[in-house]
Amino acid sequence: MTENTTQRFIRRPSPRRIRRRGRAALAVTTATVALSSALTGCGMFDSESVVVNVGYQSKTLNTVNAGTLMRDRGAFEAALDQAGEKSGKRYRVVWQDFSSGAPLTAAMIASHVDIGSMGDYPLLTNGSKTKKYDDAQTDFIATTGYNLRGSLNQVVVPTGSTATSLDDLRGKDVSTSLGSAGDGMLSTALERAGITKDDVHIANQDPSIGAAAVEGKQVDAFAQFVPWPQLVIFRNQGRLVYDGGDNEVPTFHGVVARHQFADRNPEVMTAFMQALRGTTDYITAQPMQAALRVSEITGIEPEVVYLYNGPNGLVSFDPTIKKQFGPALEKVKAYLVKRGSVSGAFDIARFTDSHYLEALYGSQYPSKTADVGNPSHLTGTDDVCGLPVADPATASEVWFADQQATSVAATPSCALRRIADTGTRVRAAYVPDAVTATKLFAAHATWLVDPSAPPSRRYLPFATTGGAAMYQQSHPGLTDVSYETALTQAGSTT
Repeated sequence: MTENTTQRFIRRPSPRRIRRRGRAALAVTTATVALSSALTGCGMFDSESVVVNVGYQSKTLNTVNAGTLMRDRGAFEAALDQAGEKSGKRYRVVWQDFSSGAPLTAAMIASHVDIGSMGDYPLLTNGSKTKKYDDAQTDFIATTGYNLRGSLNQVVVPTGSTATSLDDLRGKDVSTSLGSAGDGMLSTALERAGITKDDVHIANQDPSIGAAAVEGKQVDAFAQFVPWPQLVIFRNQGRLVYDGGDNEVPTFHGVVARHQFADRNPEVMTAFMQALRGTTDYITAQPMQAALRVSEITGIEPEVVYLYNGPNGLVSFDPTIKKQFGPALEKVKAYLVKRGSVSGAFDIARFTDSHYLEALYGSQYPSKTADVGNPSHLTGTDDVCGLPVADPATASEVWFADQQATSVAATPSCALRRIADTGTRVRAAYVPDAVTATKLFAAHATWLVDPSAPPSRRYLPFATTGGAAMYQQSHPGLTDVSYETALTQAGSTT
């Protein structure tokens, strides 16, 4: 394929447009450069072929249904093949992997990405910045995954840190990715705590760089989006000091599409939405299989993937745009306007386009949108405690090293007892926070014991030491207990 042929597939802005759009449009990622090189010398597509450039974040676990898994399963390509039988066109999907939403937005401004997925903060920035250009303007068309509490963004401190609250971070170095959902969560959390950003030293780092800085104790805290906080925790490199859910602002990742591209290629958008729905249904129906596959692709430990993407996980996978997102996005907008990232005139309602979802779900759309329960939830019977597993506020599970599936437990106390009585190495145990029901690694939770409670409800896990301390104030009969001690005591309980 010649250079001229390549330009048919990748729209490059003119020098005048580049100067007009400024530095943001020039921030085209190495993935795009690699794409141009890959297409040069390729001769398999003619002028009737349609190239679809999809931007995704492979390691952002609540976008795998619009990226990592969709790509791996070939779901989009299969749907496009069916579309091609009707349109007579041929389609090529070019997948571009990004570390966060900011560089993905830069690529969309340059018209190098047609469909992309990103978090709520960068999503609004994307909509505002692309609105200036007719060929780059985007619409928010679907959700990938969400958490109504906001627990997908968290703050972690290195193992050995004495910090127990955000107040302990005054004057400290905090790593985050400016403009990301993690950055937005941190700013909101600091403001709620009466701390200004001038009171901390912000290190603007990609998530992987920040995680390495935590491991090397080069920073005092790490504020990031899914899956980085819990990945650091699982690797025993850090400890959770603040859960973004305490901001009381729902958080989600969503899909944006260039309006011009979508209007010109409606069959492509229909195919993408079909692939999104199919991949989402697969994650819900086969959570363990999906977690293992994502782990193989990304290198993220399957135990961490399953924490987010498994039953009762931190992520609810559902493409519909929930009504709770509206007020949340208004709060996000207010923050981004103050930062100068979003125009005050930006209209969120006009940016949101639900017609693709309405076509996808038909008569089911209203009820599907109204349902905010996690589509993937734990069920079964706890044969250790002899209780049904039904309440998501207590339902727990244990992943033993010699098992291909997890074992369910009715409560965290029952999970501890199962581990102690089985005597088999545990890959991971998952329990819900005693107050918020946020899914946690049992081994990294803060535990309290209530000696007066029945054995099945005696041990209570919390996401942070601060959360446990607050609960303890109103429940003075409870005492601190380590995970190891809780295991021993639970095993001896009859």
